Amino acid sequence: MFLHGGWDHILGNMLFLAIFGKNVEDAFGSVAYLVFYFAAMMTQTAMTLLFGAAQDARVPELGASGVIAAVLGAYFVLYPGSRILTYIFPVFLVRIPARIFLGLWFLYQLIEASFGLFNASGNGGGVAFFAHVGGFIFGLLVARLLARAGQAAPGEQWRSTA
Repeated sequence: MFLHGGWDHILGNMLFLAIFGKNVEDAFGSVAYLVFYFAAMMTQTAMTLLFGAAQDARVPELGASGVIAAVLGAYFVLYPGSRILTYIFPVFLVRIPARIFLGLWFLYQLIEASFGLFNASGNGGGVAFFAHVGGFIFGLLVARLLARAGQAAPGEQWRSTA
């Protein structure tokens, strides 16, 4: 989880963590967030072992992308109405609701994971799409459970749109 495939990999993960992670930590509390983070790491590894390793067992898993995906899944539940400033090629900056931004992100991961599963060449180019899918679902479930149990304190956006 602490090794990455290059600077673009670690910087991409850190960008997503910076955008989404602090709000999820605020909702969960620091200790619960730390437990969540390491539990998500175990989930990412399990998903890769169960599904991704069949694509190419010789390639080790690097990075925290599945953990970041869990943070995104939690954000999706806790802050669906917040707006994400998004760059759209070639020169547009727009604010997109989190539920749309993250929903499209998850759909892309799911499609890539599915094509990789049925494609003997692995299709993913070394990207652990199953770790992303499993992490996101894990984040959704944990955030939903904690919110229902009153253990997560989401922002006003969540309360007004849920």
